[in-house]
Amino acid sequence: MNTLLVIAKEPRPGRVKTRLTPPFTPEEAAGLAEASLADTLHAVAATPATRRVLVLDGAPGPWLPPGFDVVAQCAGGLDERLAEAFAGCAGPALLIGMDTPQVTPELLTVDFADCDAWFGPAQDGGFWALGLACPDPALLRGVPMSTPMTGAVQRERLVAAGLRVRDLPALRDVDTAPDARAVAALAPRGRFAARLARCPVAAEPVAEPVSRPVGPR
Repeated sequence: MNTLLVIAKEPRPGRVKTRLTPPFTPEEAAGLAEASLADTLHAVAATPATRRVLVLDGAPGPWLPPGFDVVAQCAGGLDERLAEAFAGCAGPALLIGMDTPQVTPELLTVDFADCDAWFGPAQDGGFWALGLACPDPALLRGVPMSTPMTGAVQRERLVAAGLRVRDLPALRDVDTAPDARAVAALAPRGRFAARLARCPVAAEPVAEPVSRPVGPR
């Protein structure tokens, strides 16, 4: 693989993980976002790649490990921002978001030898990863984001273009408090689980809400 991309927002209170508030405070939600992003970036850092890129809305902080290029997200909707991230890649690339801190280097080590695209569905109907052997921004532009069919539409776009698509395992995004608890249980030794354990409301039961699917951040 040539390039690993992470698209993310700077973890600042009131700007990230707003659906965690309540029960978490904006500061706690931002702390969870920072831990999720840090876990994601460290998994990417441990994955073989020629280039690692953080496509960032905001400014980098101490959570950024060495070895990453940082580029600013473009303006526009999420489909435009994802498309532009791929536009900067000259060869095979895999893009993920910051919402799956349970991700591992093994999951991210993909081979394009017998396929043209990798697709990682999210359990809420979106997608957590997209890999393209020949990055083409047109494959993402116009895909409706934040709908129950986002993932299905994106995958069908790949198939309709004649690409051979292979699927990664479905992962759960961290969008709500129940998501946070479930994901922390999957990676109990990670930064995200440790940060969640320090939140006073972490042990309180929270009903499962209706989720709003999205693509990578």
